[in-house]
Amino acid sequence: MWVKCSGVTIGTDSPPNPLRPLALYVHIPFCRSRCTYCAFNTYAGMDALIPAYVEALSVEIRAAPGAPARTLYFGGGTPSLLSQDALASILQALQERFRFSPQMEITLEANPGTVDQMYLRAVRELGVNRLSLGVQSAHADELHLLGRQHTWEDAMKAVADARAAGLENVNLDLIYGLPGQTLARWKETLEAALSLDPDHLSLYALTVEEGTPLEEQVVRGALPPPDDDRTAEMYEWAETRLAQAGYIHYELSNWARSDRYFCQHNRIYWRNEPYLGLGAGASSWWGGRRWTNVRHPREYIRRLKTGQPIGEEMEVISRQLEMGETMLMGLRLMEGVSDARFRARFGVGLGEAFGAELTRLAAQGLLEWDGKTARLTPRGRLLGNWVFREFV
Repeated sequence: MWVKCSGVTIGTDSPPNPLRPLALYVHIPFCRSRCTYCAFNTYAGMDALIPAYVEALSVEIRAAPGAPARTLYFGGGTPSLLSQDALASILQALQERFRFSPQMEITLEANPGTVDQMYLRAVRELGVNRLSLGVQSAHADELHLLGRQHTWEDAMKAVADARAAGLENVNLDLIYGLPGQTLARWKETLEAALSLDPDHLSLYALTVEEGTPLEEQVVRGALPPPDDDRTAEMYEWAETRLAQAGYIHYELSNWARSDRYFCQHNRIYWRNEPYLGLGAGASSWWGGRRWTNVRHPREYIRRLKTGQPIGEEMEVISRQLEMGETMLMGLRLMEGVSDARFRARFGVGLGEAFGAELTRLAAQGLLEWDGKTARLTPRGRLLGNWVFREFV
């Protein structure tokens, strides 16, 4: 039996079973301005397209195969640019097509300065129960360097408004390893973030992405490239400081006040389990295949209006590749990759599939492997990309 999803044919007898619960991701590609470091599929100055985009999203959603949903994540872009009516329209289409679980995690990404208490109260009433705020830094000059349009005061107000609106699961995104950033300045940002008592923190080392304004500044010498040694020092200090503050380090870049606040949506990605991406440029991994929707929102709208397929870049995932990617993603988790879980999924144990790699990485001090679980060492967490390439 075959079904059409986003214009891509999926065999329903392909592993994993497409009727198994999956994560839903909805991409909102619109921003008020584009950040200097951003390489995501985002577009500034196209807010006039939002109504047509919401309508097109609803068409894509209603054409997707129905399935039970485990989590829902609105990412971007800046999803908080959606009006509450637009968000309600998308949620209604999703609930008509997918079976939502009663305790389903529903995340909305937002930028400080784009939300207030009234808006957050409205989206909470629609079912949003997790807010992820792109704070990035507590320093005005660093925010300017990154092309952010908000202030630290905006961030403080957004957190206060979220609490007043009744949102009990608030994440703050921060970026470290900026060109010229000192350890002292990073400490100030993290301490400022901790003063807001967030439930979750995502700390990302800056990557200078190809084709971004930030890369252009680094290439022409206007900015120094990030200092890898200093970035590692910042990461190690954050690990120690957040442990002192009582946060659980459960993934390479993520900490939570308790396991109640672990991001369930991203844990599905890290365990290489099925997800369906909806919207322009959204990617999916479902039914043994991976594909990405057409990127530009104008073309996405046009194709859905004219009944054309929107899925592109379709790839059949071989069993060997799926095993390798399960290792690559799973090793990001502090719990590591369980031999029992891996064996239940693939019918072979970790030692049978990757014995040579595990032995070599353990000898290099990058991996702990006791025959039951493989996990990164503290050194391995700093050199994760060296480890990951062994498996894919």
